[in-house]
Amino acid sequence: MATALKASDLHNHTVASHGLGTVEEMYKAGRDRNLRFMGFAEHTPLPPGIKCNIYTGDLNHEFPIYIQKVLALKDNPNGPQPLLGMELDWLPSKREWMDNLVRSAPYDYVLGSLHYIDGYSTSNIPLWQKWPDTPSRFGRFEAYFSEMVNMVKSGLIQIASHPDFIKFRVWPDFQLWLESKGSRDYLAAALESMVRHDVAMEINAAGLRRDFHEPYPCPVIMRMARQAGVRITFGSDAHKPEEVAMDIDRLHDYAASFGFKNHLVFVGRQPLEFGI
Repeated sequence: MATALKASDLHNHTVASHGLGTVEEMYKAGRDRNLRFMGFAEHTPLPPGIKCNIYTGDLNHEFPIYIQKVLALKDNPNGPQPLLGMELDWLPSKREWMDNLVRSAPYDYVLGSLHYIDGYSTSNIPLWQKWPDTPSRFGRFEAYFSEMVNMVKSGLIQIASHPDFIKFRVWPDFQLWLESKGSRDYLAAALESMVRHDVAMEINAAGLRRDFHEPYPCPVIMRMARQAGVRITFGSDAHKPEEVAMDIDRLHDYAASFGFKNHLVFVGRQPLEFGI
């Protein structure tokens, strides 16, 4: 039974990776914005041989500290209910590494993200320089959503985060792909997998802060997700205190415009449903 919820934000980062706020500072921002649930979803350490150049901290050292700080908030909350999550990079060749991470702490939920395809970061300009023409980029979009099916059915995640993140650097080509023959088949397979494996889809505000000013995911995916019966969560993807809960109201309106009436919050990896 859905109940009213003032606000939830399940996607917040800290100085442990490449954010600009401590756990305590981000939590204070959530309290100041009257959140009812404040979810932390820090990036996880990466396995040997894979590097993210935008991380400013040493996640191998900082990630366990991040966990302890969020758990300390859960022991003595003085604002919104704090939730411990993580943003897991889906790396299919590193299954044991991923399994160990997911078991490493009492997470309330795990966000699954496709930041890497074929060994390249999907937000990395050299990836798209490697495939400069539109047809070859279409192949990357197809590979991305095909891999999303594998991520969703893995049993490791509760939420598929920013599901069309791959448009970040190549938004115009992504729009062309959406209208190309067969593209909807790849999208439908990913969305149907979410329904089949009870994985929620994140509505993410970070795209509103990009040049294309569009949430993740785009309207085409939103419409298909609603028709497929996919359930949703909301996240600001904040990397500094002033971004906590940013545009959450706009995300609610965006989801409602496609007919979504409820959204989820995960506590102890169990979904709680609330009205929009």
